[in-house]
Amino acid sequence: MLDKFWEAVGGNLADRWATVSLPALIFWLGGLVAWTYHRGGPHTLTSHTHWLDRQTTATQITVIVTALLTVAASAILVNQTATPALRLLEGYWPRWTGPVRDRLAGWLAARATAEQSTWQAAAAQVQPPAIPTARQVDTYTRLEHRRRRRPSPAAPGYFLPTPIGNILRAAERRPIDKYGLDTVILWPRLWPALPETTRHDLLAARTALDSAAAAAVWGLLFCGFAPLTPLVIPIGLTVTAVAVVIAIPDRAQVFGDLIEAAYDQHRTVLYTQLRWPLPTNPSQEHEYGQKLTAYLWRGSDATTPTFTPPP
Repeated sequence: MLDKFWEAVGGNLADRWATVSLPALIFWLGGLVAWTYHRGGPHTLTSHTHWLDRQTTATQITVIVTALLTVAASAILVNQTATPALRLLEGYWPRWTGPVRDRLAGWLAARATAEQSTWQAAAAQVQPPAIPTARQVDTYTRLEHRRRRRPSPAAPGYFLPTPIGNILRAAERRPIDKYGLDTVILWPRLWPALPETTRHDLLAARTALDSAAAAAVWGLLFCGFAPLTPLVIPIGLTVTAVAVVIAIPDRAQVFGDLIEAAYDQHRTVLYTQLRWPLPTNPSQEHEYGQKLTAYLWRGSDATTPTFTPPP
């Protein structure tokens, strides 16, 4: 839900260019290898390099600049598809896919609900004064890891039809569940108040996530060299599969954990900047967080709470 925000704050990073241009260079070098293989081997490049050596300096510069611009343009175009590709992988599909989307989301929610009792039993086995075995610890760790990668089974309506979408949705929901603070509404307000190091870490994590989504796109595009040699198809599909199954979920988890940590450590900034009274206990914090979210989203003409003196 915050994709446009991250696209805006991260679009002008200098190091983002290096991140997106290197895959483009690898892509075109792979295409060159496929073309060379199609033409009979590396010796086919000799005639072209000899032709280039015989040209004037201006022609050589033009050819090199054209090649670099092709790499740069393709990098920009694929980078622009990273956010839409990530949204598709999250499960934000067109409206006409509603029945399929709802069925998949319902299946994942039902699976999470069915696993809840197993997780509770495993958690009881590792809590003091119990002395868990290695197998019990491994079982609990695995179930807890899966539990953090999806929304709460108590709210099945928040499930998305893909594991990637549920990882990011769970990260969005945790500040709401813990503090009553709506991540989507409050994040643009919290972002300017975060320390520079925290913002840098979040941007780096988001850039890594977008790069993994772009890698999936590059893998699919690499299959377009199939008329030169069918060997590119398994290579391209492998790159896409690794990106979708391993790289994107892992980076989404890191990104989500950093968002949660930002609320854990810096949520009180929202209260102090708005002169909203700080909660005094966890139960009160959840109530105050909901009221603060509603106040920032829609405003209020209520007489409570009383604003605190400015710092």
